[in-house]
Amino acid sequence: MIMAVLEILVYPDQRLKQKSQPVEVFDESLLHFIADLEETMRAGPGGVGIAAPQVGRFERIIIVDVSCKPKIKNHGRLVMVNPEIADKEGNVVGREGCLSVPDYTGKVARWDRIVVNAVDEFGKPQAYNMEGYEARAVQHEMDHLDGLLFLDRLVSRRGSLFPRTPLRGVEKKADAC
Repeated sequence: MIMAVLEILVYPDQRLKQKSQPVEVFDESLLHFIADLEETMRAGPGGVGIAAPQVGRFERIIIVDVSCKPKIKNHGRLVMVNPEIADKEGNVVGREGCLSVPDYTGKVARWDRIVVNAVDEFGKPQAYNMEGYEARAVQHEMDHLDGLLFLDRLVSRRGSLFPRTPLRGVEKKADAC
């Protein structure tokens, strides 16, 4: 299968505010799109997650893979279709960045531990208990499915948004996509 890097919608593109619809058909076309979506995520600077709406497809699909971060508890590469948070607890503030908001990072409050129910790319039901960084990344990507960006969740309007600056020619990696 030949994969493609898709164009990422960038803020303030109004399509990023659009809510996504549940996936109902699990076929070869969906698998091809998911492969392209993952290729797009991996081509980005420091991306650990991506959501279908970020490339203009308004279906409830996210990919998260924080396994590249040392010492972080994780489930590896996750494709989550129609994800829903079934349980949540704790609250923690952390800094996030986004492929759709390439010039900024910001402080955002998220649930520290979550249980997510979803189906995989083949339509098989899955349940995940997550915590910390992985839970943050999943919540960040799930927000895209509802037309939200981390900018909509900043802990305050002052002092929570930071210009992203290159670090020795390499873009600084922030939490989440």
